[in-house]
Formats: sequence, C-alpha cells, structure tokens
Amino acid sequence: MKDKRIYLDYAASTPVDPAVKKAMDPYFSETFANAGALHWQGQQASAAVFKSRDTIAKAIGAQYNEVIFTGSATEANNLVLRGVLRGFRVQGLGFSEKKQKIPIGYTLHPRIIVSSVEHESVLETCRDLAASLKEASLDPEGREKEGVEVIYIPVNRDGIIDLKKLKAVLNERTILVSIMYVNNEVGTIQPISKITKIISDFRNRKSQITNSKIQIKSNYQLPITNYPLFHTDAVQAIQYLDCNVDELGVDFMTLSAHKIYGPKGIGALYVKNQKFGGDLIAPIITGGGQEYSLRSGTENTPSIVGFAKAVEINEKLKNSEAKRVRTLREYLLKGLKKINPKIMLNGSMKERIPNNLNIYFPGHLAADLLIKLDLAGVAVSPGAACSARAMRSSYVLEAMGLPHQRCVGSLRITLGRQTKKGELERFVRILKQASI
Repeated sequence: MKDKRIYLDYAASTPVDPAVKKAMDPYFSETFANAGALHWQGQQASAAVFKSRDTIAKAIGAQYNEVIFTGSATEANNLVLRGVLRGFRVQGLGFSEKKQKIPIGYTLHPRIIVSSVEHESVLETCRDLAASLKEASLDPEGREKEGVEVIYIPVNRDGIIDLKKLKAVLNERTILVSIMYVNNEVGTIQPISKITKIISDFRNRKSQITNSKIQIKSNYQLPITNYPLFHTDAVQAIQYLDCNVDELGVDFMTLSAHKIYGPKGIGALYVKNQKFGGDLIAPIITGGGQEYSLRSGTENTPSIVGFAKAVEINEKLKNSEAKRVRTLREYLLKGLKKINPKIMLNGSMKERIPNNLNIYFPGHLAADLLIKLDLAGVAVSPGAACSARAMRSSYVLEAMGLPHQRCVGSLRITLGRQTKKGELERFVRILKQASI
C-alpha cells in the first residue's frame, strides 16, 4: 500500500473542517437567497450573515458592526491601506499655507508606515501607492491629486521590528501604521501592544501641541489627532494567539477563513467604527452599499457561515492545539538536527507561533529541496505561497539580514490539526534517505 502524502504547509492553507462544510451546505441550495432581499428567504440568509458576523466579533472582542466581510485577506489589506488614504482625503482636513486653504491630503503627502516583512498584499499595495507619488500631476488649482510616502521599518535577525525606528519616523503626516501580528514565513510574533503604546503616546503628544497651520475643515469635526491609525494583519495569528482587539489596541485587523480550516474566498476586516464612526476609512469597492457601505457586493452567505463556524471551532481548540503542535514541532526539530546537525533555524524560537519552523539546509537550494520532497510525497514551502511559484529568494529572510545562501536554501515547515507524530518520523526518514 502506497504511503499517504504528508502535508506540512498549513501556513499556506488548511483543509475545510467537516463541521464547517456541514454548516455551509444548506446555504448552497436551501437557504440560497440574496441576503439583501426583503422576502422571507432573503431574510433567512440575512439572519445567517448577522449571526456569523456576531460570532466572529465576539471571538475578537468586537461589536458585530465592526466586522466587515471581504473576498479575501488580500482584499481586506487593500481596503485598509487604500481606504484610509481615501478617507483622509475626503475628510476635508485643511492646511493653511500662504493664506491658502488647501486640503492636507493634497498638499502634504500622507505617510504610511509598514514593516519590511509584511505580506505581499501589504507591500505591493504600498508600492503602488508610493508609485503614484512619482506620477502625481497638478490640477489647475495646483493640487497634487495622488501621492503617499511609504516608510519601511527594518527588522532584526529574529524578524522583530525596530521599535526605536518606528518612534523616529512617526510624524504629523503619518496616517496609518500597518504591522502584521505574526509573520507568514518565519512565524515571528510582533510586539503589537508595545506598538500600540508608541502610537497612542504619539497621538497624545500631538493633541497637546497647537499647530496654527493645521485646521479642521470637516463636517464630522474629526480631530487630526485620530491619526495615525493602527492596522495589524492577524491572518497567521488568530489560530493560536489571543486576538482581542481591545487588548491589542488596534483600529483595524485582518482575518482569513482558509487559514483556520474554513473556506477560501472569504476574509474580514475589523474596523473600529464605534470610536471613529467609520468615517476615517472609505470604500474601494462601491455599489449596493453592503457591509455598512464599506464593501459593496452580494454577501457570500455560505462562506460567511463557514468562516464563523471555523472561528467557533478554533476558539474551542486554540489552547490545546497550540500545546499539541508545539510538542510535535520540538520533536521534529530534534529529529532534523539529529540527521543534519548543520541545519539552522531562521527567526526567534521564543517569539514564534507553535506550528512554524523555517529551516536553512546548508548546501541545498530551496527549489531543489521542494521538488525532491514533493516527489517523495511531502508538501512544504520555500516561503509564502503567494510568491512561491516565482521561486525567488525570500524577501523576509533578506530583510532579517541573513546571508544570501540562507535566503535561497530555507524551507518553511508548518504543522496543523491533521499532523501526527508518525508523519513527522516518516518525513525525517525521507530527508535522511535523500541525504538532505
């Protein structure tokens, strides 16, 4: 009998939990109506969406109307980055210079701060926004229509951001700071609460300074001291870590279903609209006004229900599963070191989620290792699945200051609910037989 394949790429995606699939099934063919419809069938679907929204909100300590469903975590990240910039522009905040009342968003290039190891959905969006700064053109009134300055915060060799650098680059033009909770390649946990305090202290100092050049020109009278806002991508965090938004102190948080045994094609963005009234973020997809007018489009009821069920199950299993996979990970690392004492762990072992290993195999290329292991029936990854097909050097490891050979010779190994000790033993034997 042929051995079953070994899946060790749970950071890329997880299988849909049977209970999640069961919860979704009725909404494909029975309660299938549009959740926006006023008839009975539509209201049944709407009730399911409401209940699901409330389930997810309670899991993160939020209000139900602070959870905005999107088509993916990538879309959620785009919504916060582009939406906060648009929201800043439409607020009508004024800048008085040479007796001219010109909107701040147009005369001063807003600043967005991110870490150098963010997910590509954040980094690529920032590059796109920054590119508009170079391409900005002046309208007849002399206002630059586009343009945002992006500052990238460096990380140390463990992948943890430089907090002193963050403090240094915060300024009056900063509208958003986006730092991921857990890195998707090396599993590093960022000090979100410390980052929150830095931002909060900066806001407080700013509110105490009277700047005669900055005037409020807003129907909502939103103080400019609301900025900078703070967003965290918690896609890799929620499975094992506490993601209570009040305790973290974030204004926005991104989540994804398919990383926690839910369906693909559904994500969510927490928006702290109880404090801000939703006025500091504008939609990037307009239409029928669904999702509190922040994300138009017919609600994906089956996936929303599945997302909520996945979150519900995850909350019950979080602590026990974290303990189980941590034990398995330690067992695997010992086995790997036994067959090859020269292997090296990338990133911090202390500040790391329990299912992640990112290992450098000296003398090997990640691309070659991936092929050998795949042919032997093992699924691992050289890094983020979104960029794995390009088979390029890991930008995360590069940002951590690791040598080139480590950046091109490392594999990400991530465990999950289906991972068993016997699979890891077989994985180690395969590596040994392949002289890896």
